[in-house]
Amino acid sequence: MKTVISVSLGSSTRDKSSDRAFAGVPFHLERIGTDGDAAKAARLIAEYDGKVDAIGLGGMDRYLVAGKRRYEIRQAGKLARQAKVTPVVDGGGIKRVLEPLMIRRLAQEGVLEIAGKRVLIMAGVDRPGMAEVFPELGAKVVYGDLLFALGLPIPVRSLRGIRTLAAMLLPVLRLMPMSVLYPTGSKQESTTPKHTRYFHEADIIAGDFVFIKRYMPDDLRGKAIVTNTTRADDVEALRKRGVKLLITTTPPIGGESFGTNVLEGVLVALSGKQPEDLAEQDYLKFAEDVDWRPGVTEL
Repeated sequence: MKTVISVSLGSSTRDKSSDRAFAGVPFHLERIGTDGDAAKAARLIAEYDGKVDAIGLGGMDRYLVAGKRRYEIRQAGKLARQAKVTPVVDGGGIKRVLEPLMIRRLAQEGVLEIAGKRVLIMAGVDRPGMAEVFPELGAKVVYGDLLFALGLPIPVRSLRGIRTLAAMLLPVLRLMPMSVLYPTGSKQESTTPKHTRYFHEADIIAGDFVFIKRYMPDDLRGKAIVTNTTRADDVEALRKRGVKLLITTTPPIGGESFGTNVLEGVLVALSGKQPEDLAEQDYLKFAEDVDWRPGVTEL
């Protein structure tokens, strides 16, 4: 049996483990939250190094992407380098290649109507595939990078705007700890509505679920959510808010969804390649081999 461990800066209340076969190969998948403790995350990565088939970075991005440029988050890179033998992944390839593929397919199948709809993407630099595919399919997009990551009351309304801002800000932001850029630890357990106007105006809310959960308002009637890493209580919270449709871009496992870093770890373990050697075709073949299907739940 192959093993993929996700070490997360997020809350330990969201921990999950599951056994499942991919392409006929049995896997043990496990997510371990460190409640924002970066030193503990470093110890765990070093402890599992050489003992598992892949290690995922959870609750953080190693790289943020704008156009063809990517910027390594210093803290995440330092954590990744605690592993000397086992490949370390952050799910970036899944976000870049498979997420837009799934969204495009759902639109073609009529599951998710996108053309002409208003979409709030919580952070475009975190979800480069989403950032590109929604406007490509005719959506009117608001990118929440400044609104939610930096707390500035400035919506970005174009992909070009996101890329320009990223080129200006990411060389500095990459030096900050993840807790400044993303909810970590106990912040993942609570909801504090913020910039609710943009949630209310949107037909579709897309991006990392921790970001959505942290800032969503009480009323989301009729909305569609496109995300991942949801748990059973998250689904119930969305149901109570009146969400109409929940789509998880990663396949449901045990009724819940793992992060992109876990599924990318599965790909690395199956392929035998290092993460930096994976090409777009490897992701597409992986999706075909494991019959990758997003989760679709009408609430």
